[in-house]
Amino acid sequence: MKFGSVDNPTEIDFTLPSDHIDTLRVLKDKPSDSTNVFVGCAKWNRADLKGFYPRGTKDELEYYSHQFNSIELNATFYRIFPPEQFVKWYDKTPDNFKFFPKLNQEISHWKRLNDDVKPVVDNYLYSAINLKEKLGCIFLQMHSNFAPKDFDRVINFAESWPKEVPLAMEFRHTNWYNDGAIAEDLYQLLEENNISNIIVDSAGRRDIMHMRLTNSRAFIRYVGANHKSDYTRLDDWVERLKIWKNAGINDINFFVHQNIEKESPLLSAYLIRKMNSELGTNLMIPNDDTNGQQTLL
Repeated sequence: MKFGSVDNPTEIDFTLPSDHIDTLRVLKDKPSDSTNVFVGCAKWNRADLKGFYPRGTKDELEYYSHQFNSIELNATFYRIFPPEQFVKWYDKTPDNFKFFPKLNQEISHWKRLNDDVKPVVDNYLYSAINLKEKLGCIFLQMHSNFAPKDFDRVINFAESWPKEVPLAMEFRHTNWYNDGAIAEDLYQLLEENNISNIIVDSAGRRDIMHMRLTNSRAFIRYVGANHKSDYTRLDDWVERLKIWKNAGINDINFFVHQNIEKESPLLSAYLIRKMNSELGTNLMIPNDDTNGQQTLL
């Protein structure tokens, strides 16, 4: 994930911004004993996650899904897979595994949510629903040049989205957030339609760190800089997630990217250890000694 990458991460202030004033309001304001926590990488293919798979691994997804409980499925951005492929993914993965697929680029980048996008969305969902209970939350990532001048398209898309299918949305044009009136209109729209407001933590784009939850799901796309600061940044996230858990958040979806993706499992394993220790979760640690594999950390 090259978005927001920088050459000199030591020059970046990675301090997490304070929560938006309305973030805690949308939570239940009481500690949650049943927060659903899913942590994973963006990809499972061997070419990106070099060194993660033991020699002789025949099926990468099958192995990955026994190390992590989720995947941010970016492959669906580039291609609308047929229903049969989703069935295969479903069958290869354990019962507690979940997929968080990205909406196809024809929807977000080519048609840009215009009036004739509905057939493409319907075709996508026709395939994706074959994940059944393993379908986590579908997410939409708009192009960085998609600006608030097309807010009417966002309204139509949000209001027409099938409410039984969880959705999260990500905006990258800075004007969605640096104009207070536009930002508040966006947050209200997402709240009213129970759509999660994705938070992207990337070195070069601190301007979109809105820290505004719009429902009881925190969907975080974390982009490491392949630098030692990646770990302290995750420490800060664990502290923030602890606050949200104590405020009653229902779902935490945290996906780790790297400019050099081979280190994503290392960061993810570190994050999971910290969550287990600080949030009281009991997530499996990837490549833990108990699984007979080399420990990542």
